[in-house]
Amino acid sequence: MRRRFGRLPIAMIMLSLVAAACAVETSAPSTSTSSSTTSVVETTTTIPPTSTTTSLPTTTTELRGDPVEGGPQRGAVLAVVGVAHDDVLNLRAAPGADQPILAGIPPTYEEIVALGETRSLPAWWVKVVYEDTVGWVNLSFLAFIGATSDVTAAILDQLGGSLEAATMTELGAEVAAAAASDDPPSDIVVVVDETVGDLGEITYDVIGLGDDSVAGVRLHIFGEPTTGGFSLRTVEMTALCQPVRGVDDDGLCV
Repeated sequence: MRRRFGRLPIAMIMLSLVAAACAVETSAPSTSTSSSTTSVVETTTTIPPTSTTTSLPTTTTELRGDPVEGGPQRGAVLAVVGVAHDDVLNLRAAPGADQPILAGIPPTYEEIVALGETRSLPAWWVKVVYEDTVGWVNLSFLAFIGATSDVTAAILDQLGGSLEAATMTELGAEVAAAAASDDPPSDIVVVVDETVGDLGEITYDVIGLGDDSVAGVRLHIFGEPTTGGFSLRTVEMTALCQPVRGVDDDGLCV
């Protein structure tokens, strides 16, 4: 039978992330401080994840919105975050949710290059290069990838030493809920769907933690198959750093 446990304080998880010996997956130059963006859901499941377009379509209209000086710097390398595993992030021809879609970017893509232009509608839109395509994306769904740490011991300690669930999705949801914030409420998204082999695996993004530098965390969760489902084996936590702040050489959000 599945056990349910109390909530794990996010402060403990983040302290574990900073204190643990960490392996940096991706780093990018730091950017200037700015205010946080308003989240606007901009995903679709109908656009293929690649495009051969190399430039913006010709248009006779000016870009909408106000220019923002505090967005990601030109050359900053960002990752898609908070997009469901069966969805994509829309790359649009101009800022705005009603603009033509040029391509769909996969939910764990990590090589989007900022071009140093950001506009507010009031949601912030940033001009980027995705593969060979230039367009605009909602900044709410971008972040720098920070350091990764094993936080299994900290989580199991708070959950009474063990955690079991019938499926990997349920097991991962328990861990993600423990890492989430109530105020502000976090968005919890499955970004890599569950797979089962010798171990079960699933990946969640927890976005929105009320931190000026940390946009959220990515949780890669492993489960040990049991007769009743899965027991928690390992949790790897990756920091997702605010796209208008950055990440240092040690993979810590700045």
